[in-house]
Amino acid sequence: MALNYIWIAFFIVAFGIGLIKLIFFGDTEIFKLMVDGLFSSTKASIMDIALPLVGAMAFWLGIMNVGEKAGAIRFLSRIVGPFFNRLFPDVPENHPATGQMMMNFSANLLGLDNAATPLGLKAMGSLQELNPHKDTASNAQIMFLVLHTSGLTLLPISIIAQRAILGASDPSDIFIPCIIATYVATLSAMLICAFWQKINLWDRVIISWMLGLSTFIGLVVWYFTIYLSKDQISEVSKVVSNTMLFFIPVLFILGAVRKRVNVFEAFVEGAKGGFETSVRIMPYLVAMLAGISVFRTSGALDFFVEGFKWAFTHLNTDTRFTDALPVALMKPLSGSGARAMMLESMKTFGPDSFVGRLSCIFNGSADTTFYIVALYFGSVGIKKSRYAITAGLLADLVGVIAAIVVAYLFFG
Repeated sequence: MALNYIWIAFFIVAFGIGLIKLIFFGDTEIFKLMVDGLFSSTKASIMDIALPLVGAMAFWLGIMNVGEKAGAIRFLSRIVGPFFNRLFPDVPENHPATGQMMMNFSANLLGLDNAATPLGLKAMGSLQELNPHKDTASNAQIMFLVLHTSGLTLLPISIIAQRAILGASDPSDIFIPCIIATYVATLSAMLICAFWQKINLWDRVIISWMLGLSTFIGLVVWYFTIYLSKDQISEVSKVVSNTMLFFIPVLFILGAVRKRVNVFEAFVEGAKGGFETSVRIMPYLVAMLAGISVFRTSGALDFFVEGFKWAFTHLNTDTRFTDALPVALMKPLSGSGARAMMLESMKTFGPDSFVGRLSCIFNGSADTTFYIVALYFGSVGIKKSRYAITAGLLADLVGVIAAIVVAYLFFG
C-alpha cells in the first residue's frame, strides 16, 4: 500500500534532516522539538479529533438511519442516479450509497466539515458492502474518495471569517478565486479517475449534469458578486449553510413520521454505528498525524519551499507565490497545519497582500488527502489503496496551479 511507504518516508526523512541540522548546523533542539511534536500530535489525534468526532459521528449516522427508513436517501439516489450510475458504474441503481455520497458532497459544498465526515464514512461503508475484495479499494471507492479530497466548496465561510478577524479590507475578496480553484481541482479529479477507470465522460448525461452544475455555480457567483455587499456575502453564507444543516434532520424526521417509523429508536440504532466507526479509525488517526507531525517539525517543508524559490529565481520569474507554498504543501497532510500556516502568512505579509490572499486560496481549494485516505479507508479496513493517493495528489497539484493562476489574475 502506498500509504505504508509514505508513512515510513515521513520518519526516515525527518530523521535524516534532524541529523543534518544537529551535525552541520549545531541545532541541539531539533530532536526535542520532533519528540515533543510527536507526543502532542498523538494526544491531539485522540483528544481533539477522534473523541469530538464520536459525537458528530453518532448524531449524523443516527440521522442518516432515520433518513434511510423514511425513504429520503433512496429518493435522493433516484434523482442523482442517472449521473452517478455513469460515474460509479459498479454501484447498482438506487443503492443507498448513491444518496449518501450526494449528502457528503452537498455538506462539503456548503463548507459543513463536521457533517461531511460522518456522511462520507457512512457512504464509504456502503461502498465497502459492494466491494468484492475487502482489503483492496474498489473503483467506486477511489472515485468517491478522490472527488472528496479535491475539496469542492461553494461557501468558504471559515476563511472569510479569519480574514475579517485579521483586519482584511475586503475579507470576501477571495470568494470567487476559491470557487474557481476548487472547481478546477474537482473537475481534474473526475477526469483523472475517469481516465484510470476508462469511464466515458462524453456521455450525454454526464455532460448535461456537468453543464448544469457549472451553470449553478456560475449563477451563485454572479448573485453573490452583483447583489450582495462585502459584509452580506459572509452573513448570507453562514445563514444558508446552517439553515441547510438544520433543515436536513428536520426533513428526515418528518419523512419518518409520515411513514410511521419510530424515529427515536431508528436514531439510536444508527448512532451506535457512529461509536463503533470512531473507535475503529483511532489507530489510523494516531499513525497518520504522528508521521505528519515529525515530517513537519523537522523542517522538511522549508527545504522544498527554498528549492522552489531558488529554481524560479534562476528562471527570472515572479517568486512571490513561493512564500505561500507552505500552505499548499501542508494542505494534503494536515488541515489544522495548513490553517495555521495560512494565518501566519496573513500576519507576516498582511491579509491584503498577494501572499496572504494566495494562502487563503490554497487553503480553500483542496482537502487533506492523506488524512482522508487514512480515515476513510481505515474505517472499512482497506489496506491496498491502489492509485487513490496518486490520483488525489495529481488533482491537488492541478488545484495548486489553478490557485496560483487565479491569484495572479485577480490580485496580480
